[in-house]
Amino acid sequence: MSTRTVLTVHDLRKAPKVLLHDHLDGGLRPRTIVELAQSTGYEGLPTHDVAELGRWFQEAANSGSLESYLETFAHTCGVMQTEDALIRVAAECVEDLADDGVVYAEVRYAPELFVERGLSLDQVIKAVQAGFTEGERRAEANGHRIRTGTLLCAMRQHARAAEIAELAVRYRDAGVVGFDIAGPEAGFPPTRNLDAFEFMRVNNAHFTIHAGEAFGLASIWEAIQHCGAERLGHGVRIVDDIKTSADGEVQLGRLAAYVRDRRIPLEICPSSNVQTGAVASIAEHPIGLLAKLRFRVTVNTDNRLMSGCSVSSEFAALSEAFGFGWADVQWFTINAMKSAFIDFDQRLDLINNVIKPGYAALV
Repeated sequence: MSTRTVLTVHDLRKAPKVLLHDHLDGGLRPRTIVELAQSTGYEGLPTHDVAELGRWFQEAANSGSLESYLETFAHTCGVMQTEDALIRVAAECVEDLADDGVVYAEVRYAPELFVERGLSLDQVIKAVQAGFTEGERRAEANGHRIRTGTLLCAMRQHARAAEIAELAVRYRDAGVVGFDIAGPEAGFPPTRNLDAFEFMRVNNAHFTIHAGEAFGLASIWEAIQHCGAERLGHGVRIVDDIKTSADGEVQLGRLAAYVRDRRIPLEICPSSNVQTGAVASIAEHPIGLLAKLRFRVTVNTDNRLMSGCSVSSEFAALSEAFGFGWADVQWFTINAMKSAFIDFDQRLDLINNVIKPGYAALV
């Protein structure tokens, strides 16, 4: 990998970036949460002070536990139970990503989490898609072109995966590009949802699986070999199958070699991994080794509110820790674009006509 002057957030915001792993309910603006709580009657917020609320989310997420980290979503989901709220949150999500220089994003959410006040799953999906369309319109009006694809998630601890997979196929011509399962890994292996993944496969539809974040190699192996995952949501624990000797020689185990050889994309989320205890620090994150070994690594935000991050800030932290320069950022970005769930010609168009020219102007 190249070594250059550390790239700053200001520098990186100018670069075209691609985001594959970002949760809609993990990226709300604190002010929006306060205003939606007031307008929808949600009374569970720990504070109505915007600045304090933003700090609270980050501090609550810095627990070192995935389960505790996930508890913060009670508040964001709590204010996203109406069509108007969903449209607003989705539109602002796209605006914020475009303002950070993201040119293509796949944003995921679980429709089943937003039906507490009577919305149907179809109403949820249509509201979010309307919000994404409005966000793209606003972004373009501000000089930022962005394309947004939707990933529908099923919560792995519930029993609605087949139903959500059917919705992902039904809405795939209306902006939904794929399917995922999310939620706590321990005790809820991906094989619990084999029927959903089989449905996606027979319908020639795309899916990724959260695996190898809080749980280890078994979760990754099941996601790939039993379920047929095209990408791994996080996948950071693949490093457990890589051994480095005292003299620096690296040896890949069978699973790690398979993941690398098959070019299975890893949706790495550095700051989130530190917060949930998957890794000790950014400086100790295995992304440096995985990139050096040329796994198909991508850089993602996971939950921008909880981590207080953007794609640019994630790259800035990695640049400081590992010396990544523009050539590396471009490599990560093209990895992500190659791994997106949109048509090949559309991916190629963004790579050749947006991403490569964008970096050529920066190098």
